Amino acid sequence: MKQKHPATGPHTVTVFVFPGVRLLDVTGPIEVFTTANEFGGRYRVQIASEDGTDVITSAGTRLGADLSVDDVQEPCDVLVIPGGPEWETLIKDDALLDVVRQLNEKSRCTASVCTGAFLLAAAGLLNGRRATTHWRQSGELASRFPSVQVAPDAIFVRDGKMMTSAGVSAGIDLSLALVEEHYGAEVARSVAKDMVVFMQRPGSQSQFSVRTRAPHTHQQMLRRVLDAVAENPGANHTLTAMARRAGISVRHVTRLFYEEVGTTPARYVEQVRLEAAQALLETGDDPMPVVARRTGFGSPESLRRAFVRHLSVTPGAFRASFRTTGRAHTESGVPGGDVVVEAQRADDGELSAA
Repeated sequence: MKQKHPATGPHTVTVFVFPGVRLLDVTGPIEVFTTANEFGGRYRVQIASEDGTDVITSAGTRLGADLSVDDVQEPCDVLVIPGGPEWETLIKDDALLDVVRQLNEKSRCTASVCTGAFLLAAAGLLNGRRATTHWRQSGELASRFPSVQVAPDAIFVRDGKMMTSAGVSAGIDLSLALVEEHYGAEVARSVAKDMVVFMQRPGSQSQFSVRTRAPHTHQQMLRRVLDAVAENPGANHTLTAMARRAGISVRHVTRLFYEEVGTTPARYVEQVRLEAAQALLETGDDPMPVVARRTGFGSPESLRRAFVRHLSVTPGAFRASFRTTGRAHTESGVPGGDVVVEAQRADDGELSAA
């Protein structure tokens, strides 16, 4: 897919903060976007509070604001709505919800971090949309806002202009996805390496629904098919199965793919499976038969043929490009043995439900 680059000027990111906001929900995305500027990105980040004054985070840290909400006059490319531990109180604050709606009207993409999804839902911005939040609160989100289609095991979800992410550090994953969308995979990969985080962490297959950037469509029957393929590439996605899932004929499914996606169902499924396999090879150590099975290729040979056909490289060579080996030495210079150097990210608990 052709990468998007700004025609003029930088991408503007507005981060909304309020008293009791969780610090990492704010600083995680900011760090991603500002680090991207070191590798070819062009982001202008601004922090807005309701009245332009500083706020005290849930950690007790004072966080400065660049401007008030009323001072946000120009449309922004990304609006970040962080969460906080007192989300139950926040969703009852009508003035705060009005601010969220006001900012959303001026954004091209609105993204929540962790329990920030509750603010979006309470403001009515997630009605009829798929969304996620921290795994501990996903049940609450579903019960309090039944019009929201909650994906409890997703790291992040995109539905139209709305993006939601799981607990705390998942905001980093979401922000990396936006960097990739704006400036390409190489810039996003450079940011991930610099921050020593996964370009795309191992976890639920649901995260592929954003990575593959399935096109937005108003055809709900096609939306169900696209979501099913992206969320579980290894499932049965024959033309007949997709038609049955959509409740329409095989001919109708084929026509919708041509009109809405611009390709055939088979090519779309293979592309999603290929991207899923790339992610597993980049970040995991599963043997090739497991990767082939999980991503729907069935056998290592089918996986190999797809990689060679589309990427001109074998799966093994592709995986090797994401591994760096070095030789450990003691202070005296005597070799201490070969070690594999890999950037690993600590499990912060939000994948426990995956």
